[in-house]
Amino acid sequence: MSHLPVIVGLGGINAAGRSSFHNSYKLVIADKLSKGDRENTFVGLASMMGLIRFENGGFIDNQGDSITPELVEERFGKHIAENTLLRKINDEHFDPDKKPFQQRATLNSRDTTVFTVKTRNLPSTVPDNWQVSTIDDKTSEVRIKDDLEVLFPDSQQSKVSTAGQVPTGMNLSKLYPSRNHPRGLQMTVYGCSDALRSVGIDWETIQQHVRPDQVSVYASSAMGQMDENGGSGYVSAAMCGKRATSKQLALSLADMPADFINAYILGSTGNTGASLGACASFHYNLVNGVRDIQSGRARIAIVGSAEAPVTPEIIEGYAAMGALATDDKIAAMDQSTTDPDRARACRPFGDNCGFTIAESAQFFVLMDDALALELGAKIYGAVPDVFVNADGFKKSISSPGVGNYLTLWKAAALAEKLLGRKALQERSFVHAHGTGTPQNRVTESHVFNKVAQAYGINNWLVSAIKCYVGHAIASAGGDQLNFTLGTWQYGYVPGIHTLDRVAEDVHHSNLRFEKEHTKVGQDGMDMAFLNSKGFGGNNATALVLAPHVVKKMLAKKHGDETMQQYEKRHILVAEKAKQYETAATQGTVKPIYHFDHNVLVGDDLEITDESISIPGQPNKVSFTDTGLFDDICLPDTEGNEKS
Repeated sequence: MSHLPVIVGLGGINAAGRSSFHNSYKLVIADKLSKGDRENTFVGLASMMGLIRFENGGFIDNQGDSITPELVEERFGKHIAENTLLRKINDEHFDPDKKPFQQRATLNSRDTTVFTVKTRNLPSTVPDNWQVSTIDDKTSEVRIKDDLEVLFPDSQQSKVSTAGQVPTGMNLSKLYPSRNHPRGLQMTVYGCSDALRSVGIDWETIQQHVRPDQVSVYASSAMGQMDENGGSGYVSAAMCGKRATSKQLALSLADMPADFINAYILGSTGNTGASLGACASFHYNLVNGVRDIQSGRARIAIVGSAEAPVTPEIIEGYAAMGALATDDKIAAMDQSTTDPDRARACRPFGDNCGFTIAESAQFFVLMDDALALELGAKIYGAVPDVFVNADGFKKSISSPGVGNYLTLWKAAALAEKLLGRKALQERSFVHAHGTGTPQNRVTESHVFNKVAQAYGINNWLVSAIKCYVGHAIASAGGDQLNFTLGTWQYGYVPGIHTLDRVAEDVHHSNLRFEKEHTKVGQDGMDMAFLNSKGFGGNNATALVLAPHVVKKMLAKKHGDETMQQYEKRHILVAEKAKQYETAATQGTVKPIYHFDHNVLVGDDLEITDESISIPGQPNKVSFTDTGLFDDICLPDTEGNEKS
């Protein structure tokens, strides 16, 4: 029997807020929400941003005055709008008007340069043209006759001042004992905790239904952790006269999101890994989890990515490539000489000038369909497969190739097999990579248009959510999946709100680009295609099936009686999930983080030739013989082979 990977939980954080229960999606379509949903969205953001707090059964503001949920948007709506989504980089990251810089200079001396310095600060190798004499036991005098090369502390105005950042005022490091963790790992702890709790089933309960080796965790960043507490800190330490710490190198590794989830959130001893594929990294992690469930290697998989690239060094690097939307180019698009319209910096498939960098952490909990039904988990959708293809020979590493045509075409072929051509033609939509660069708008639209023509799709609806939350590199695909699942809950495909007109070089004879949100209804779309065109030729397309379609499939496979029992079990699960949503909105729940908790060593295990027992795990690890290699096994010549 096939194992269908179904999505049973989602969580994370990006420029639009918290991901669980579709909160970040709801901010984007806020004008389409019911009064209650809109109110809940703004209350959650205000709480997250430190504007209100929940005490003694009600909310109070920072002056200690009570405030009702109905008045939160009226009171703080403008502040929330200015401090979410795409906006000027704030001092929680760095000051783009005064980006730190070391100005190199040569001091030309007409006479001898003389200065005093603490003896302990003298270089270990004294330059040949220095004459050093001792003044006392702590101080030395230095005399230099020649020119002196120096670095002056200085600052520059960054050419790029726009980014997608988590809501201002949300201090991730204060939510748990972060111990100087890089920001990407702080986001990992928050995002994965959010995803797990959204399931509505305690992890301890889930563990009772699976073996320890039937859990998979695949998560990564593409850039690594490159802030002061990670890679940037240890690379620059020596040149800045500092010492690297013991944590900086280790915590900078791109696999750390998966490692942190295993070690500090789940305590997992199951399958794990961190796949990197530039902007397709989320898709690469997703395909690993999907394949593990398809094959039966795992029954549950946590997949995701966390990226925190809003740093001076990373922004400078992408700007040097000409890839980012700079302030002057954004202003020029509007024929303005004043400040750029930062909220409209990213303009996928329109007249655009570069991508807008962003931070995001997105995580999803997948189960095989039988386990999801057994536990009564909410079914948000399913991922039957993810297709990955390289570009082939390339003129340059950054230029596009042919791989994306293969990934999208194969995803469409699978969709047709599963649901038929009519559903593909009339009840599907695409979440584009949609970076907002001139090259992307041409190449990606050509991929979509050619595949649409091949399958007879005449009006394929294309969404591009980077116009709201920016480009989070590794987590870009996670943002797409997050917003896709929101469509099936609230019935709108987000419009490309920065699209004044489709650019002349965009291929769109068979495509549909909308500026406004498109109402499709909760059951109006059967499937979505999440597309990624990563730097270096890392192409991927994920096919995602809507929950109403998935439930029909499962009824066909498992029968109506099983589905009825599932619905009964789901009532209690939904209630517990709702309790978490309430607590998260109030800001009264902390991330899951177990440091120095139930640490095991080899002698703690009970090992036999049949199984391994791990303390704290209700089920044993055992070897599952799948029949692989049956045709080439060499029996024990002594006749002692295990039967």
